[in-house]
Amino acid sequence: MMVAARNRPMLRILGFFICAAFIYLTFRDLWLNHERKPKLGFVKRNGTQFVVDDMPLYVNGWNSYWFMAHAVDEQSRNLVGEMLEAGAKMGLTVCRTWAFNDGGYNALQISPGRFDERVFQALDHVIAEAKKHDVRLLLSLVNNLQAYGGKSQYVKWAWQEGVGLSSSNDSFFFDPSIRNYFKNYLKTLLTRKNSVTGIEYRNDPTIFAWELINEPRCTTDVSGKTLQDWIDEMTGYIKSIDDKHLLTVGLEGFYGPENPKRLTVNPEQWASALGSDFVQNSNSSNIDFASVHIYPDHWFHNQTFEEKLKFVVKWMQSHIEDGMKELKKPVLFTEFGLSNLNKDYEPSQRDKFYRIIFDVVYKSAKRRKAGAGTLVWQLFMEGMETFGDDFGIVPHEQDSIYKLMIEQSCRLAKVTGRRNEHKLKKLCSHRH
Repeated sequence: MMVAARNRPMLRILGFFICAAFIYLTFRDLWLNHERKPKLGFVKRNGTQFVVDDMPLYVNGWNSYWFMAHAVDEQSRNLVGEMLEAGAKMGLTVCRTWAFNDGGYNALQISPGRFDERVFQALDHVIAEAKKHDVRLLLSLVNNLQAYGGKSQYVKWAWQEGVGLSSSNDSFFFDPSIRNYFKNYLKTLLTRKNSVTGIEYRNDPTIFAWELINEPRCTTDVSGKTLQDWIDEMTGYIKSIDDKHLLTVGLEGFYGPENPKRLTVNPEQWASALGSDFVQNSNSSNIDFASVHIYPDHWFHNQTFEEKLKFVVKWMQSHIEDGMKELKKPVLFTEFGLSNLNKDYEPSQRDKFYRIIFDVVYKSAKRRKAGAGTLVWQLFMEGMETFGDDFGIVPHEQDSIYKLMIEQSCRLAKVTGRRNEHKLKKLCSHRH
């Protein structure tokens, strides 16, 4: 009995070490993975290139405008994480989505200065999920179109409150009351403290950049002065609150009435009469990179598919040239798509269309030019057909497109030297 008693302290010590060893072996992989995961840095600009941690970044990404709308509802919230996971598995690095819903159903901003906390928490969830899947977000701040409120909702609010100067939707750009409404929204959003991560939006590197407005047009002032004044004021205001994030306008890319390219590059004459100008608007001192859309289906009505492809190459090369010579800034093609409603549409055309666009950006990246990447319009998940359109794709249902997008991720990663990063290394080595 005395021997057993003497051994008790030793047995306790031995038991402690066995327990500690068990805990270590059980949780070692979690600790190592946590340590391996590098701290996310802000995307910055170095001349005509995006850079992260002093390494170039070329974007292969997508649009899923619907994230916040689906995150509001418990039953559909899982689709956000599933879409981000699917994107990450293709090596996609940036997703563009709406950070606005003004008035109407499940509005983020119910009326000027009044916000629905439930919807804000949905946006918090979107940002937290993106961080979890190593995807950055390009967040758009208001719509030129009526969907999800847009500038027409702001004009309606001013009219209802008896302070509106005009019932024209373009008064969004020049009415002092409406400008104040929008500034209040910007301040609330930028300084929002995420309820999931505890990080203010303006301090969160998960956000790739802010997009001021989706596809701005101001047809009541074709000269472009009204829109330019608004861009200068609002971008200055954003930078006064948040100087960490990149900022873009959200342009379609049309050349205005004073730009000679209106005659040689614009799709048709109407494109120079929209009150915007790609070079002038993108040259604003607070704008970090230019944005361009590619929709020959919407811009032409009598062109053959082959003619559309020729236009796309010319359109892209013209804007990359502007980025190099005029702007000295990156050019990101933030929306592109081919409609499946075209009379002569065949699925193989979409493959060819994507390939042409990816090739232009890849060649630009290899030569260190200003073509900084692309964002497909748009990706969604199974069972979401009501949120889809004639451009939308469920990635794993379109095998050829799925493979094309992975190939582009790997090509761009090789150019930048990022191919050895853990996820890309696995993805790209498996591909070969």
